[in-house]
Amino acid sequence: MKTMMEPTALEIKEQKIYTQWGLTDEEYRMIEEDILGRMPNYTETGLFSVMWSEHCSYKNSKPILRKFPTSGPNVLQGPGEGAGIVDIGDGQAVVFKAESHNHPSAVEPYEGAATGVGGIIRDIFSMGARPIALLDSLRFGELDNPRTKYLLEEVVAGIGGYGNCIGVPTVGGEIAFDPCYEGNPLVNAMCVGLIDHKDIQKGQASGVGNSIMYVGAKTGRDGIHGATFASEEFSQEEEQQRSAVQVGDPFMEKLLLEACLELIFDHSDILVGIQDMGAAGLVSSSSEMASKAGSGLVLTLDDVPQRESQMTPYEMMLSESQERMLICVKAGSEARVQELFQKYDLDAVTIGKVTDDGQYRLYHHGKEVANLPVDALAEDAPVYQKEMVEPERMAKFRELGQYQPVIDDPNNVLLDLLQQPTIASKRSIYETYDSRVQTNTVVAPGSDAAVLRIRGTKKALAMTTDCNARYIYLDPEIGGQIAVAEAARNIVASGGQPLAITDCLNYGSPDKPEVFWELAYSADGIAKACEMLETPVISGNVSLYNETDGQAIYPTPMIGMVGLIEAHEHITTQEFKQAGDLIYVIGQTFADFNGSELQKMQLGRIEGMVEHFDLTTEKENQTLVLEAIKAGLIQSAHDCAEGGLAVAIAESAFTNGFGVSTTIDLPVAHLFSETQSRFVVSVTRENKQAFEKLAGDRVTFLGHVTEEKQLVVQANDGRVDLAVASAKQSWEEAIECLMK
Repeated sequence: MKTMMEPTALEIKEQKIYTQWGLTDEEYRMIEEDILGRMPNYTETGLFSVMWSEHCSYKNSKPILRKFPTSGPNVLQGPGEGAGIVDIGDGQAVVFKAESHNHPSAVEPYEGAATGVGGIIRDIFSMGARPIALLDSLRFGELDNPRTKYLLEEVVAGIGGYGNCIGVPTVGGEIAFDPCYEGNPLVNAMCVGLIDHKDIQKGQASGVGNSIMYVGAKTGRDGIHGATFASEEFSQEEEQQRSAVQVGDPFMEKLLLEACLELIFDHSDILVGIQDMGAAGLVSSSSEMASKAGSGLVLTLDDVPQRESQMTPYEMMLSESQERMLICVKAGSEARVQELFQKYDLDAVTIGKVTDDGQYRLYHHGKEVANLPVDALAEDAPVYQKEMVEPERMAKFRELGQYQPVIDDPNNVLLDLLQQPTIASKRSIYETYDSRVQTNTVVAPGSDAAVLRIRGTKKALAMTTDCNARYIYLDPEIGGQIAVAEAARNIVASGGQPLAITDCLNYGSPDKPEVFWELAYSADGIAKACEMLETPVISGNVSLYNETDGQAIYPTPMIGMVGLIEAHEHITTQEFKQAGDLIYVIGQTFADFNGSELQKMQLGRIEGMVEHFDLTTEKENQTLVLEAIKAGLIQSAHDCAEGGLAVAIAESAFTNGFGVSTTIDLPVAHLFSETQSRFVVSVTRENKQAFEKLAGDRVTFLGHVTEEKQLVVQANDGRVDLAVASAKQSWEEAIECLMK
């Protein structure tokens, strides 16, 4: 039997076996001397190693996360539970959170992406919410690399395969490509749910004698040490760590979702707490539920449903097998729960009891195999204030002026930009996702934000994921502000009032002072923007150690945002609606080429400082757009982002095939500048006066939407003049061509 092979407590200490699981010598000393007063056994050491990993304890990032504003007048649940919750009126609330599944997706892209989706859906329904939408945010290396093509194909298939089967629409997201993600792609998934205030659940185990029940799929040996795996750097040799990747079953998850929601909606009288078994599986869910309630737990592991023989306590506690939940129910109601789950062909087994001694005790084959203070696992991981050093590149960037692009032929420059994978149409990717299931999707992928109606009301929700990591690489603080601002711009352009954000903070190793500096300063930027735009951080996750062979990714704090659209008539999309409408740009355009798609395309790298970004201007421009939309003055609105003004105008023309005739009193290079805080909007002739009066000097008239299928943008020293059809073809086919 396996148990015979487990090293003794003395061997673990003397051979420093704990270091292979990510514990340091000092952490082991704390466990032995300060917490237990004895050497921890094999199982106990394993429990500490996962619960004290960065992925579960945030031990390196807690000092940073404390900077974020997390409350607001509408926040019903901030960070600390399965997901955050924001009030949207009428006794309803929106629930959302994002998670990263980066390391599993690099090793086993299909299952890594699929189980990332499965995990985030469970976080939402564990709160008592019905999941209504999925979004994602993906980063890959360049598409000229066969491995990147394979990763993209498999990750997209995994997201679609899981989301489509479970019946939650994938409605939005974003994808960018840069060489720094080649060995370490990013796969961030966001789920949004709707809830009635009365159904809100907490993940806690309280009430002495109440039962701890395990519901859902059986436990296997997949995903053991997944949390530790997510908390260490990659090297090419380690790439075969497939046992740390879980395997998902969306049909099982669909049954689990319906069973848990039925329990919450119809049996709230007996349900005390519910939590997803996510990272670190049974140990994290059970210890966190007890710790939050200030109670203790006794678990009998012989009763855990197992799909493999002779599993050890260590394996059962650390397995991250999917489609499992832990619930706490009132003593005496176990049969009711079993009957309910039986209806869905799911296991529902009592595996333990709530105690009042604050201890976490595990029994197996009649023997006590762990006895620890519950808070030691869930709360008392050490917190580190890591050393910070400004990266050397920053001094070099400060010496460089603004990049001066070479524009020999504006037509070719625009066509080349439209074919860059980060800008090019993602239709070939998002068409593999079901974005319409549940039939609430009003704006599907392809506009600035996805929009879903809220049945039985006039309201809708706008949602987006965003982050331009290039700006964060050039200037973490300003880049962090821009990430939040761009997400809010997408919500506002759709007619929504931004409510709150979730985030996935994807960085390299915090043990490197330069990486920790990036994390700290970008968090300052995110916090400032959240305060200015009144969008508190209500949930999120941290994914560090995104490095391969010592090379870190760009710092990439993905921002997921949800906004409230008060009335269906405010829903706005990016495409021009009719010939004769007037085209304006809101916001000023400067020579901003550092970090731009144009700089990357022409130089092969990005460099320099980020200029001309101001949060007050951003807030004022967003307020103007939302006001104009609510006043019925705007036909279309599009955030001006990668590729600049020319790309934003072209994208607005593509959907309905209109042409444009525009003139701008600027050098032609400025058409490709990426100055922030700008929107391209169209307005009917009837609304010209009212719009211009409202907008004042924030707006510049550019020209008209035309029936002629030409894209004409005249600048001071050159012009773009292209057939809309051929420009659109270049933009639509670029990724498919590269994938072939």
